[in-house]
Amino acid sequence: MNHTLKNPALAESGHRKMDWVIDRMPILAKIRERYRHTPVFQGQRIAISLHLEAKTAVLAELLHIGGATVSITSSNPLTAQDDVAAALAERGVTVHAFRGANADEFDQLHQRVLDIEPTLIIDDGGELTERLHTNRRALADQVRGGAEETTTGVTRLKALAKAGKLLYPMILVNDADMKHLFDNRYGTGQSTWDGIVRTTNLVVAGKTVVVAGYGWCGKGVAERARGLGARVIVTEINPVRANEAIMDGHQVMTMHQAAPLGDYFITVTGNTHVIHADHFARMKHGAILANAGHFDVEVDVRGLRSLAVDTVPGRTPEITGYRMPDGRILWLLAEGRLVNLAAGDGHPAEIMDLTFGLQALSLENLLSHPRAPGVYPVDPAVDAWVAQIRLEALGIAIDHLTPEQKAYLSQY
Repeated sequence: MNHTLKNPALAESGHRKMDWVIDRMPILAKIRERYRHTPVFQGQRIAISLHLEAKTAVLAELLHIGGATVSITSSNPLTAQDDVAAALAERGVTVHAFRGANADEFDQLHQRVLDIEPTLIIDDGGELTERLHTNRRALADQVRGGAEETTTGVTRLKALAKAGKLLYPMILVNDADMKHLFDNRYGTGQSTWDGIVRTTNLVVAGKTVVVAGYGWCGKGVAERARGLGARVIVTEINPVRANEAIMDGHQVMTMHQAAPLGDYFITVTGNTHVIHADHFARMKHGAILANAGHFDVEVDVRGLRSLAVDTVPGRTPEITGYRMPDGRILWLLAEGRLVNLAAGDGHPAEIMDLTFGLQALSLENLLSHPRAPGVYPVDPAVDAWVAQIRLEALGIAIDHLTPEQKAYLSQY
């Protein structure tokens, strides 16, 4: 088994991380026990592009236990954890990932993952799908389908499907209730601030936080900022979400108006150049810029670099200061990439247990219910099962409709 790793000797640390989260992921534990007796993926080859940290490694190992040949890389050059990659390689999964890959290396790592000629894929942001529709198109005919993790990836898939160009069925895991209501909101909210606070070691209380985008991820980031004592400003392009932010108690204004007010700026939109040169020119000295969307384009990093007269090192490698011609320094976290993963450990284990349970079960569903090329929601029964198992793990029981209540609801 050939791997692409930075240092295999780091495996011991990675094993400790994996063992820590396994005990806190009851949904995957229940699925794993079933897979040990019923290898539902026997004969399947699964290619994965996800942020390669401990929770992701547990998912990859789970699919291997389920009988699949699994090959994995990281969906972001800065989110691979080298110790986890080394540990996963010792657990039967082919790993092509290391932190800090440049653009060419990042592409090659994905190409190597696709060399297994996958029958199923799990994607994050459409990295595998992009290649399977361009320079690896010859492999697409044998792909029975896959599952997409993120809002950004869902947007790209819907565009492909609308154009009639999507070559295989994809399950939109991101749109499932047990994903976006929890992973996007509570996971992104907590992990974004974990990444920012551990990197900067600065207070949030009393500061002004500007959150660009008020989807489920933006809601979570704004909610946690307020919980930490910040004043929150939301910028939006959607009038409905803008009204929602107002009703949630936040200020709403344009980024042009917010630029001189913010101490922290966090982009959560999935779009490009949400913060750009006009905004940089209006920001106060010491403003901190972070991205919790998918790609490193939400903050115009190239534009920021071109404006700067020089750079200033921060307290950690994840912080870079850009000195403007007038002497102001703007601090960029994690090169504008995902701050919660590039400068942290990502979402909590209990949150990713939900999302990765949906991923594994959606791949099963594709095998048992073949579909034509297109985009599809998660089976409601799968969503409900994950919700129920989570409640059982917490020791919580809920009410059920009585026959009388069911009859009442069916009246017209």
